[in-house]
Amino acid sequence: MSPTAARICLLFALIGLGAATTAGYIHYRIIADPLYVSFCDVSSTFNCSQVYSSRFGSWQGVSVAVLGGIWFAVATLLSVAGLTGRQSVRESVPGYLFAGSTLSLAVILYLAYASWFILKLVCIVCLVTYAAVIGLFIVSGAATAIPMLTLPRRLAGDLKVLVTNPVALVLALVVAVGAGSALAFFPRDGAAEAAAGGGAAAPAANEQGASELERFMASSVRLPLVVPAEGAKVLIVKFNDYQCPACGSSYQSYKPILERYAKSNPGEVRVVLKDYPLSNKCNPNMNTELHGAACDAAVAVRLARANNKAEALEEWLYSNQPTMTPETVRKAAREIGGVTDFEQKYASTLESVKSDIAYGKQLAVRSTPTFFINGVKVEGAMAPQFFDLAIAYELKHPRGQ
Repeated sequence: MSPTAARICLLFALIGLGAATTAGYIHYRIIADPLYVSFCDVSSTFNCSQVYSSRFGSWQGVSVAVLGGIWFAVATLLSVAGLTGRQSVRESVPGYLFAGSTLSLAVILYLAYASWFILKLVCIVCLVTYAAVIGLFIVSGAATAIPMLTLPRRLAGDLKVLVTNPVALVLALVVAVGAGSALAFFPRDGAAEAAAGGGAAAPAANEQGASELERFMASSVRLPLVVPAEGAKVLIVKFNDYQCPACGSSYQSYKPILERYAKSNPGEVRVVLKDYPLSNKCNPNMNTELHGAACDAAVAVRLARANNKAEALEEWLYSNQPTMTPETVRKAAREIGGVTDFEQKYASTLESVKSDIAYGKQLAVRSTPTFFINGVKVEGAMAPQFFDLAIAYELKHPRGQ
């Protein structure tokens, strides 16, 4: 490996390591602090927090950012070896980097697809890591001069060299200990752990995050709502858009929590859904068309509710957001929701949707999802463990008393 190629690889590895470390910090703060807002949450589309909080932000409960940081740390170590190692090691380094970056490239292509086409979100920090992986892939691929099939045999010899070099051995141990510590001590993602545990409960929030959440609930202004609590101690009003990725992810991650409270505290937690489509087709507060099928989806669910099939239709809508169109919504309303008079009732039902929109404007709703938990306004979706904690807090302190 030439010194120039090694330096370029080192640059890309360090850039990637810096971006992955930043991503890991943001993900940690999201899990630890219910009120944290990342510097890269610049709009409803360019939003790192929603990406990291989604099901694609973790794998088996482990933050993808942490896994990326481990790879870039290894790539940094390999790049240094490409600059300072023995001749035989320098010959092998491009192959190791190329093999690792090929696997990483497959991962980032999947994550980019999930972010852009499923979540319809752009993570600025993620883009930097994508560029670093692509850079490593191109440079290491061009610098590789040995057959890739010889890498396993070369690896055994290079490991012997590593063991006999005190400096290299210490650096490798530092990376290994750092990786193990990150995996061991980084808080597990709430949604992933709930799914892994069968959805029985969200994992407990850490002490600092719990304290922040309780201070937030205790000190926040509580807006009076015209929605009846019907005897419930906790009234949760959600302003929703069926084509909004964060609305869909919060629906899936909060569902097992709400089901648990329905069993443990029957009748004490009430959730009321209000429509707030981010579409200027029915929402006069929108200057642009963000979700072209959202108005039709809101109407479809209301009509399906009369057939007791609203929940099944909601599941379909949230699962098919990337391909949702007014036509597919109408078809789903007919086939899943049992709605046979969509067109006839569309105009009158849309008026009730507009009533929700007008109410949302009175409450200064600007984005979806927006929650009101006993009148406390929460813009965006909390991590599941904090949503759970907010309900538990309100059950102990009705209306913040």
